[in-house]
Amino acid sequence: MINRRDFLKTGTLAAVLTLTPGVKLLASGPSYVRKLGPFTLRFRPYTLELKHVFTLAAGSRSTTPVVLTELEFNGMVGYGEASMPPYLGESHQSVLSFLQRIDLSDFTDPFQVDDILQYIDGLASKNTAAKAAVDIALHDLLGKIMQQPWYKIWGFNATHTPNTSYTIGIDKADVVRQKVQEAEPYKILKVKLGLDSDKMMIETIREVTDKPLCVDINQGWKKKEFALEMAHWLAERGVVFLEQAMPKEQVDDNAWLTERSPIPTIGDEAVQRLTDIPNAHGVYSGINIKLMKCTGMREAHKMAELARALNMKVMLGCMTETSCAISAASQLAPIVDWADLDGALLIGNDVYKGMQVIDGKVSLPQEPGIGVIKLA
Repeated sequence: MINRRDFLKTGTLAAVLTLTPGVKLLASGPSYVRKLGPFTLRFRPYTLELKHVFTLAAGSRSTTPVVLTELEFNGMVGYGEASMPPYLGESHQSVLSFLQRIDLSDFTDPFQVDDILQYIDGLASKNTAAKAAVDIALHDLLGKIMQQPWYKIWGFNATHTPNTSYTIGIDKADVVRQKVQEAEPYKILKVKLGLDSDKMMIETIREVTDKPLCVDINQGWKKKEFALEMAHWLAERGVVFLEQAMPKEQVDDNAWLTERSPIPTIGDEAVQRLTDIPNAHGVYSGINIKLMKCTGMREAHKMAELARALNMKVMLGCMTETSCAISAASQLAPIVDWADLDGALLIGNDVYKGMQVIDGKVSLPQEPGIGVIKLA
């Protein structure tokens, strides 16, 4: 076990700030290295290739841009990631620009988590995925220094993790059947709805399996009466909860639906950060926490605690991500009601090994930090 005092004494106090493109990081391709006092921050853009075209109410895509990060202190390296689906409003360029603004030369102790991440959060508004990339890498680094995974540092029981859902995007009936068959190991399926094909999607899946379902409307329904009618129809077909049925701006309509719905309602787009939870209380039955929305593990932990204090359900979600960000999120899995941590399962070019799904259940890695191993 490394002594923290001795570890910190060996850290260099150099305060040189550089930006060097073209350094090899994680795989071949353009990357950047910045010396920030005792820290070194490395990052590079990467593009995730989805196994299937991913369609939801807002549109379709076959790729997701991400930025992979490394934060080094005295020879130890933590891994992080920013994933940028379209609705977050971030891109490769915006994340790279944000990371280039960071200067950690005023910090000499990686255990100054609150100070460091408050500084990161204050650099710009929004940019939540870019901030998460640093947060995750810092947590991974600290876990490695302490030689413990974060679920143990937080005091959670790894056996209490839920099953994770597997996402079925909106598609034609024959493709939906194929996706359901591919999801055979999973105990619960998440179905994207919000278009005219909603009932076809559910009926097609029910031709193949009677597994429990959850549905994500992605704000696709506009009328509260229709949403309530569909909630009853879905409940009769084994759907266990309804995620973001109507646009987040329709606060009164969402509250009306929650009061009458036979199944719990979950706020997703409506609940991005800790400060959104009080406003969501009474409007939704629960919240969906995603690291890319809330700036990372530090705030995600606080969100779960606040939601529990308000007697709200907690769902742990993800974007399309590598096993890096998925494994980081999974450290919170023992304290949530539902998990939707299939982001790395939907891509064909993961560059990490981390959290595994065993017999449909989230199985936490035993390695320290967030528990990932770099593959390339």
